[in-house]
Amino acid sequence: MSDFDLVLSGRVILTDQEIPAGFVAVRDGRVAMIGEGAAPAGRERHDLGAAMILPGAVDAQVHSLSQKGAEGFAASTAAAASGGVTTIVDMPYDEGDLICSAAAVARKAALAEAEARVDVAIYGTIDPTEGPARIIEQADAGVCGFKFSTFGTDPKRFPRIPPALLMACFAEVAKTGLAAGVHNEDDAFVREAIAQVEAMQITDWRAHGLSRPPMTEILALQQIYETGHATGCPAHVVHCSLGRGYEIARQYRDGGDLATIECCIHYLVLDEENDVARLGGKAKINPPIRPRAEVESLWRHVAAGNVSMVSTDHVSWSEDRKTNPDMLKNASGVPGLEVMVPLFVKGALERGIPLTWAAKLMAENPARHFRIDDRKGGIAVGRDADLMVLEPVAQVYDAKDSRHSIAGWSPYDGIELPWSVAGTWLRGQQVFDGTDVLAQPGNGQFIRPPRPLGLRKPLHA
Repeated sequence: MSDFDLVLSGRVILTDQEIPAGFVAVRDGRVAMIGEGAAPAGRERHDLGAAMILPGAVDAQVHSLSQKGAEGFAASTAAAASGGVTTIVDMPYDEGDLICSAAAVARKAALAEAEARVDVAIYGTIDPTEGPARIIEQADAGVCGFKFSTFGTDPKRFPRIPPALLMACFAEVAKTGLAAGVHNEDDAFVREAIAQVEAMQITDWRAHGLSRPPMTEILALQQIYETGHATGCPAHVVHCSLGRGYEIARQYRDGGDLATIECCIHYLVLDEENDVARLGGKAKINPPIRPRAEVESLWRHVAAGNVSMVSTDHVSWSEDRKTNPDMLKNASGVPGLEVMVPLFVKGALERGIPLTWAAKLMAENPARHFRIDDRKGGIAVGRDADLMVLEPVAQVYDAKDSRHSIAGWSPYDGIELPWSVAGTWLRGQQVFDGTDVLAQPGNGQFIRPPRPLGLRKPLHA
C-alpha cells in the first residue's frame, strides 16, 4: 500500500523546467514528491501520457460580484475549476458592498467560504471619504493586496483616487508588507478624449479606442510607479495593453523599485482592427484592446521576462450590458476564467515561448505577489496540490455550449484551442474531470497571507 494519495504522471511543467516523463505525487493535500521516470504507486493514479501537468492557476484579477444576480462565487469558481484555476483573487468593487473595512472583508470571506468551489483571496480598497484609515485593519482581516484607480467610473463603487490621497494610501499600504495595485488610466485625459469622440459623433467600435489613447495609460503608469518610489510601497499596474508600459516597469525595477505589471489574457489574444471591429461592445474593456502590432509586442515582453503575471480581469456582465450599438454605453470587461490557460498555452506554443512561462505567470508569480506562496503557486514540495491537466484535444470554444460559463457569451467564441483542460485538482481533490465540475459550493477556502509576512520575494530574476 502506497502512502501517496494521488499520483499524476505525464509532461510536468515547472517554473524553471519541463520534465517530459515526470510525475507529481500527493499526500494529505500537498505535493509530496516530484520526479522523473517510473512513478510511485498511489491510492489514486493517472498515467496521462502526452498530457501536460501544470500548477493550478492563481487568477490575479476576478470580479465575481460586480453585477448582482449575474454571477456570484458559486458560478465564478465553477468556471475557474473548469479552466484549471484553483485560486481566484477577487476585486473589491462589489455591487452594493465596497470592500473597504475589516467588517466588509469578513462578510466577503464568509460568503466565499459558503459558496466558492475553489479557493478565494480578496483585495481591499478604500472609501475616499475615509482616506487610508482602514487599510491596516483590512490587512489584519486577511486581504492579500489593495486596489485603487486613477480613473473613476462611479464616486462610490469604483472611485478615482486623486494623487495626494493615492500617495497617502501607498504610504499606509507600505506598512502592511502588501502591494498597492492600481487601475492605470489618467482620468482627466480620458474625459477630454471622450468629449472629443462625442463631439465627432463617433459611436461605432472605433469610439472606445479613440476615447482612451495610449498616453492615457502611460501618464497613469508613471504616476503609479513614482508614487511607489516616493513611499517605498510595492507598486503594481493591474493591466497594461501597451509594450511601452512593460519597458517603463522594467526601468523602475532596474532602478531598484518594487514595480510589477500585469497583462490580461485579452491583450494577448484580441486586437482592435479585427476583434473589436467584429464584436463591438463585447470587446469593450478598460484599458482598450489595441492593434495587432501591440499584441505581438506584448508576447515579446512575455518572452523577455518583462511581464509579472497574466490574469483574466474576469467579469460576467449580462449580455444586454454588452450589446449597445453605441460603443461607449456598454459595460467594460469580459469573462475569461474558463479559457485563460488554454489561450495562453496556444499563444505561447505558436510563438515558441517555453511553457514554463505559463507556470510562472499564472501561478508562481501571482502567488508570490499576493504573499500566499507558502501554499499556492508553482508545483513544489510542501505546497497545496493544486494541479491541472491539459490534454492535446482540440476544441472550438463556444460559451453558449459551456455548462460552466454563466455569461453565455465570450469574445473568445470561435477560437480553436489545441489543448483542453482535462482535469483540475484542489489540494489533491479533483474538482473538475474534463466534463463536470465536481466541487460543490463551500469546497473553497478563504486564503489569507500568513503573519508575519517576512521579506518579499522578487518576481523577476
